[in-house]
Amino acid sequence: MTEQPFPTTDAEWRCRLTPLEYRVLRQGGTEQAFTGAYTDTTTTGTYRCRACGADLFTSDTKFASHCGWPSFFTTAAEDRVTYHEDRSIPGRVRTEVRCARCGSHLGHVFAGEGYPTPTDLRYCINSICLTLDPAA
Repeated sequence: MTEQPFPTTDAEWRCRLTPLEYRVLRQGGTEQAFTGAYTDTTTTGTYRCRACGADLFTSDTKFASHCGWPSFFTTAAEDRVTYHEDRSIPGRVRTEVRCARCGSHLGHVFAGEGYPTPTDLRYCINSICLTLDPAA
């Protein structure tokens, strides 16, 4: 799949995305737990940024964390995402994950939670931020 051009203005983003997609991807919101399309899917393929189409995660790094959102233990490539300090919840510091290509909010990454994964990381990503390109 070819990466699609993405909007450069807020008005263009609002035209391209649904109101919920816009709230999560462009305003850093969160979809309700256990409601996303990819929370429990086991389909083999590549997860792409819903906003710009960039490859972000692969199904072989997805795992069942039972947290209410799709979880991955690593990205498709280190340069696919950027990390930002998030202090939006008083008294709590989290690491926000954004698409490196278009800057859209994806979710957060957590370390040291004890999941039996190769990286001990949990990329907790909103389903609505992703599209799944199933493997042939």
